[in-house]
Amino acid sequence: MPDLRRDPVMGRWVIISTDRAGRPRDFIHHEPVRPASTGLCPFCPGQERLTPKETLAYRPQPSEQNLPGWTVRAVPNKFPALQIEGDLGREGVGLYDRMNGVGAHEVIIETPDHKDTLADMQPKHIEDVLWAFRDRMVDLRKDLRFRYILVFKNHGQAAGATLEHTHSQLIALPVVPTSVMAEIEGCRAHFQQKERCIYCDIIRQELEDNARLVTDNPEFLCVTPFAPRFPFEMWILPKRHAAYFEESQKTQFDLLARILSEALRRMNQVLARPAYNFILHTSPLHEKTGDFYHWHIEIIPKLTQVAGFEWGTGFYINPITPEESAKFLREAEI
Repeated sequence: MPDLRRDPVMGRWVIISTDRAGRPRDFIHHEPVRPASTGLCPFCPGQERLTPKETLAYRPQPSEQNLPGWTVRAVPNKFPALQIEGDLGREGVGLYDRMNGVGAHEVIIETPDHKDTLADMQPKHIEDVLWAFRDRMVDLRKDLRFRYILVFKNHGQAAGATLEHTHSQLIALPVVPTSVMAEIEGCRAHFQQKERCIYCDIIRQELEDNARLVTDNPEFLCVTPFAPRFPFEMWILPKRHAAYFEESQKTQFDLLARILSEALRRMNQVLARPAYNFILHTSPLHEKTGDFYHWHIEIIPKLTQVAGFEWGTGFYINPITPEESAKFLREAEI
């Protein structure tokens, strides 16, 4: 019989319908083979002139900006969703509200190696990528026009990637997204009732149950959430309470890189290297959420499609239980 499960943070319901599928091979889809590119990759070393000027670059040896020699590089998106220049220009238009499309949209080029993926990299290099996220967030939060910074990764065509060279994106927004506000309100309501962070409660329960635990280390754990929207969805959470990713302690980044690397490699082993989305959930820049919010990372393999039922109801149908997903991931040989 299908199982209805409620997400304790967002309050949304999901349907676990195990009659529809059951094993990892049922979710494996092969992306269409792309024709070999006849052009130059703008993210490869030697092609820096094809991107806007870098906002950040890590260089093991001193070298000139916007030239080869970098290991991780951040640049403004050549086709930004929002533009950095201008005022917000908030105004009412009758009963409607509008503002100018002001924000920052950057690309974090994770490696100079065109063929590498995040899962293929050594944890030390992934740590540098995480530091790039942090350094750009710390810089952009100084701009008081911005209220939220979203970091995300689209890997593979099915996940929305338009360039093969591995990269992540960062968008600084002048508003807090409604999905983020809903998450914060769920956390706030739990704290007001119980005077505890709901994610800290989730961490304690998942470590006790072990049924949905994929892996953990002294600072972080990776779980399949109790009410996952998507098959093999994973969350990575810091064990110590923290609301802002960019305020993480230096000693944590090594262990975060290691658990992220392990989670991606387990996913690749079980699901034959699927397309996926990676989203960093962190606190809005100028709101005091330190008591009740808990930053985390969500990894979502692109295995099913959101269709009419989901759009019409807000429910999600997941054909595999999170307990089964966690078992396959936990037992993967990596």
